[in-house]
Amino acid sequence: MEALMASYGSSSDSDASPPRRTNSHQFLNHHKESDRLPPPPLALLDPPNSLAISQTNHGVRVRSFPHVEGNFALHVYIPVLIPPAIRKQLIPIVAKVVSLVPGLHVVDADIPLCDLYKDHQKLEQVVLGREFHISLGRTVPIRAHQIDSVVAMLRQKLQSQRRLVYILKYWIDFSKWEVFVNDDQTRTFLSIEVIAGGLSEITRQIHAVDAIYRLHNLPEFYMNPRPHISVAWALGDISHSLKRGVKEVNRYRTNAGTSRGHIFTCKFTGIECKVGKKSYTICKIPDE
Repeated sequence: MEALMASYGSSSDSDASPPRRTNSHQFLNHHKESDRLPPPPLALLDPPNSLAISQTNHGVRVRSFPHVEGNFALHVYIPVLIPPAIRKQLIPIVAKVVSLVPGLHVVDADIPLCDLYKDHQKLEQVVLGREFHISLGRTVPIRAHQIDSVVAMLRQKLQSQRRLVYILKYWIDFSKWEVFVNDDQTRTFLSIEVIAGGLSEITRQIHAVDAIYRLHNLPEFYMNPRPHISVAWALGDISHSLKRGVKEVNRYRTNAGTSRGHIFTCKFTGIECKVGKKSYTICKIPDE
């Protein structure tokens, strides 16, 4: 595996500008064609033609791809924890949205928020006290024999950026309540978007992940990524009603005198990768 990693480039390679998007599977643009190894012979099954549907206690939840024996869901992300003091400030905002928009659930769970929003202690613990994530790539299915290759290349590519990240010690500003709908329009998300501090650093990391995805014939991230964390979700496309709720939240923040500046800030601490139920540390910034 070390030989494979070395063949695809040293740690200095990723200090250069991220590779441009292209239909060819290029990893490092400055390598000569004769020196470049072909992509590893690791291919996905044919793309699914249909979505998998699973029944829950509170409705039908649609996966972005069906479960296939031997496939594992791959997700690369920056973990985010909301500071305790900020959670208390966000509780009335989240409760306000839930009161206006029924059908919201705790992110990554099937727990309806209508059962929690009147109990602020439970709201803080269950909804805001969990670990959130900023996605650096699409969640996609990979085969078991691809796992070691993907994880090793992610570490090689992203750890080589560590020197620059360590010097910057960058902070991530979450500045805007926003509504997102997934590609299939099967789920809507109440989110907090990064629009200033940390945006350029996160975008650079997304490009690095895209380079690894290309090598494994995996779909790249969105052309114009909008980094964010999602706080709650709902079935279907309810973006119209949820945007009205967000508008009310912004009006509430204005009346409370908290509409200016960011919603909260956290320090970048590293990058994680989850494959199935197993987690891998890709890059970690040590505590001072």
